[in-house]
Amino acid sequence: MKSFLAGVIITLICIAGGVYAYFSRGSAPVATSAPPMPFERSLAHMALNARLQKEMPKTVPIEASEANYLVGAHQYLTHCAVCHSVPGKEPTAIARGEFPKPPELLKGTGVTDDPPGETYWKVANGIRLTGMPGFSQSLSTTEMWQISLMLANADKLPPSVTAVLAGGAGTPSR
Repeated sequence: MKSFLAGVIITLICIAGGVYAYFSRGSAPVATSAPPMPFERSLAHMALNARLQKEMPKTVPIEASEANYLVGAHQYLTHCAVCHSVPGKEPTAIARGEFPKPPELLKGTGVTDDPPGETYWKVANGIRLTGMPGFSQSLSTTEMWQISLMLANADKLPPSVTAVLAGGAGTPSR
Protein backbone atom coordinates (compact mmCIF):
# COMPACT_ATOMS: atom_id res chain seq x y z
CA MET A 1 0.00 0.00 0.00
CA LYS A 2 2.88 2.38 0.79
CA SER A 3 4.44 1.84 -2.64
CA PHE A 4 1.08 2.52 -4.34
CA LEU A 5 0.65 5.76 -2.38
CA ALA A 6 4.24 6.78 -3.18
CA GLY A 7 3.57 6.12 -6.87
CA VAL A 8 0.46 8.31 -6.79
CA ILE A 9 2.37 11.12 -5.08
CA ILE A 10 5.29 10.89 -7.53
CA THR A 11 2.85 10.88 -10.47
CA LEU A 12 1.08 14.00 -9.16
CA ILE A 13 4.42 15.76 -8.61
CA CYS A 14 5.51 14.88 -12.17
CA ILE A 15 2.23 16.18 -13.62
CA ALA A 16 2.52 19.42 -11.63
CA GLY A 17 6.15 19.79 -12.74
CA GLY A 18 5.22 19.20 -16.37
CA VAL A 19 2.44 21.80 -16.23
CA TYR A 20 4.81 24.27 -14.55
CA ALA A 21 7.47 23.65 -17.21
CA TYR A 22 4.91 24.04 -20.01
CA PHE A 23 3.94 27.51 -18.79
CA SER A 24 7.28 28.73 -17.43
CA ARG A 25 9.23 27.91 -20.61
CA GLY A 26 6.83 29.85 -22.85
CA SER A 27 5.23 26.84 -24.51
CA ALA A 28 1.65 27.92 -23.73
CA PRO A 29 -0.12 29.76 -26.56
CA VAL A 30 -0.61 33.28 -25.20
CA ALA A 31 -0.87 35.34 -28.41
CA THR A 32 -4.38 36.17 -29.59
CA SER A 33 -3.54 34.57 -32.94
CA ALA A 34 -2.49 31.26 -31.34
CA PRO A 35 -4.88 28.31 -31.22
CA PRO A 36 -6.51 27.57 -27.86
CA MET A 37 -4.83 25.23 -25.40
CA PRO A 38 -6.25 21.72 -25.06
CA PHE A 39 -9.53 21.82 -23.11
CA GLU A 40 -9.29 25.63 -22.74
CA ARG A 41 -12.70 26.35 -24.24
CA SER A 42 -14.57 23.56 -22.46
CA LEU A 43 -13.02 24.27 -19.06
CA ALA A 44 -13.66 28.01 -19.36
CA HIS A 45 -17.30 27.45 -20.35
CA MET A 46 -17.80 24.95 -17.55
CA ALA A 47 -16.47 27.40 -14.95
CA LEU A 48 -18.46 30.34 -16.36
CA ASN A 49 -21.71 28.37 -16.52
CA ALA A 50 -21.30 27.11 -12.96
CA ARG A 51 -20.69 30.65 -11.68
CA LEU A 52 -23.63 32.03 -13.65
CA GLN A 53 -25.98 29.43 -12.20
CA LYS A 54 -24.93 30.46 -8.69
CA GLU A 55 -24.84 34.24 -9.07
CA MET A 56 -26.88 35.60 -11.97
CA PRO A 57 -29.98 37.58 -10.96
CA LYS A 58 -33.23 35.70 -11.50
CA THR A 59 -35.47 38.77 -11.70
CA VAL A 60 -35.18 42.00 -13.68
CA PRO A 61 -35.66 45.12 -11.54
CA ILE A 62 -36.60 47.47 -14.42
CA GLU A 63 -39.35 47.46 -17.00
CA ALA A 64 -38.78 46.19 -20.53
CA SER A 65 -39.85 49.43 -22.23
CA GLU A 66 -38.95 51.43 -25.31
CA ALA A 67 -37.39 54.13 -23.10
CA ASN A 68 -35.13 51.60 -21.37
CA TYR A 69 -34.24 49.97 -24.71
CA LEU A 70 -33.25 53.40 -26.10
CA VAL A 71 -30.95 54.16 -23.17
CA GLY A 72 -29.56 50.62 -23.45
CA ALA A 73 -28.90 51.13 -27.17
CA HIS A 74 -27.01 54.37 -26.55
CA GLN A 75 -24.97 52.76 -23.77
CA TYR A 76 -24.29 49.74 -26.01
CA LEU A 77 -22.95 52.02 -28.75
CA THR A 78 -20.72 53.82 -26.25
CA HIS A 79 -19.36 50.85 -24.32
CA CYS A 80 -20.00 47.60 -26.20
CA ALA A 81 -20.15 48.09 -29.96
CA VAL A 82 -16.39 48.52 -30.37
CA CYS A 83 -16.02 44.82 -29.57
CA HIS A 84 -19.48 43.37 -30.23
CA SER A 85 -20.32 45.34 -33.41
CA VAL A 86 -23.57 46.81 -34.69
CA PRO A 87 -25.89 45.59 -37.44
CA GLY A 88 -24.64 46.25 -40.94
CA LYS A 89 -21.08 47.18 -39.97
CA GLU A 90 -17.91 45.15 -40.12
CA PRO A 91 -16.25 44.24 -36.81
CA THR A 92 -13.71 46.83 -35.70
CA ALA A 93 -9.95 46.28 -35.66
CA ILE A 94 -10.21 45.79 -31.90
CA ALA A 95 -12.79 43.02 -32.32
CA ARG A 96 -10.78 41.32 -35.07
CA GLY A 97 -7.68 41.28 -32.86
CA GLU A 98 -9.25 39.73 -29.77
CA PHE A 99 -9.07 36.12 -28.64
CA PRO A 100 -11.45 34.61 -28.24
CA LYS A 101 -13.42 36.54 -30.84
CA PRO A 102 -16.16 38.58 -29.17
CA PRO A 103 -19.65 37.49 -30.23
CA GLU A 104 -21.65 39.85 -32.41
CA LEU A 105 -24.52 40.32 -29.96
CA LEU A 106 -26.95 41.90 -32.42
CA LYS A 107 -26.39 39.40 -35.23
CA GLY A 108 -28.42 36.20 -35.47
CA THR A 109 -29.78 35.10 -32.12
CA GLY A 110 -27.03 36.97 -30.26
CA VAL A 111 -28.01 36.72 -26.62
CA THR A 112 -31.77 36.86 -27.17
CA ASP A 113 -31.97 33.26 -26.02
CA ASP A 114 -30.15 34.05 -22.75
CA PRO A 115 -32.00 35.24 -19.66
CA PRO A 116 -31.45 38.99 -19.08
CA GLY A 117 -29.87 38.14 -15.70
CA GLU A 118 -27.12 36.18 -17.44
CA THR A 119 -26.26 39.08 -19.71
CA TYR A 120 -26.43 41.47 -16.75
CA TRP A 121 -23.96 39.31 -14.79
CA LYS A 122 -21.54 39.30 -17.73
CA VAL A 123 -21.84 43.08 -18.21
CA ALA A 124 -21.36 43.75 -14.50
CA ASN A 125 -18.55 41.28 -13.80
CA GLY A 126 -16.81 40.71 -17.12
CA ILE A 127 -15.26 37.40 -18.11
CA ARG A 128 -11.62 36.67 -17.36
CA LEU A 129 -9.20 35.93 -20.17
CA THR A 130 -11.68 36.98 -22.87
CA GLY A 131 -11.22 40.73 -23.10
CA MET A 132 -14.73 41.24 -21.69
CA PRO A 133 -14.40 43.90 -18.99
CA GLY A 134 -16.69 44.28 -16.03
CA PHE A 135 -18.66 47.53 -16.05
CA SER A 136 -19.83 47.60 -12.41
CA GLN A 137 -17.29 50.35 -11.65
CA SER A 138 -18.24 52.56 -14.60
CA LEU A 139 -21.97 52.05 -15.26
CA SER A 140 -24.89 52.23 -12.87
CA THR A 141 -26.93 49.13 -12.08
CA THR A 142 -29.82 50.60 -14.07
CA GLU A 143 -27.61 51.26 -17.12
CA MET A 144 -26.29 47.68 -17.03
CA TRP A 145 -29.87 46.38 -16.85
CA GLN A 146 -30.91 48.64 -19.74
CA ILE A 147 -28.14 47.21 -21.93
CA SER A 148 -29.01 43.66 -20.84
CA LEU A 149 -32.73 44.10 -21.54
CA MET A 150 -32.07 45.69 -24.91
CA LEU A 151 -29.83 42.75 -25.87
CA ALA A 152 -32.27 40.14 -24.53
CA ASN A 153 -34.98 41.67 -26.72
CA ALA A 154 -32.79 42.54 -29.71
CA ASP A 155 -34.91 40.41 -32.04
CA LYS A 156 -38.06 42.42 -31.25
CA LEU A 157 -36.89 45.99 -30.68
CA PRO A 158 -39.06 48.94 -31.73
CA PRO A 159 -37.98 50.82 -34.88
CA SER A 160 -36.74 53.79 -32.83
CA VAL A 161 -34.18 51.56 -31.10
CA THR A 162 -33.06 49.75 -34.24
CA ALA A 163 -32.57 53.16 -35.87
CA VAL A 164 -30.25 54.21 -33.02
CA LEU A 165 -28.27 50.98 -33.35
CA ALA A 166 -28.13 51.24 -37.15
CA GLY A 167 -26.57 54.70 -36.75
CA GLY A 168 -23.73 52.98 -34.94
CA ALA A 169 -22.19 56.16 -33.57
CA GLY A 170 -18.65 55.57 -32.37
CA THR A 171 -18.15 52.32 -34.28
CA PRO A 172 -16.09 53.03 -37.37
CA SER A 173 -15.95 50.30 -39.95
CA ARG A 174 -12.35 49.24 -40.63
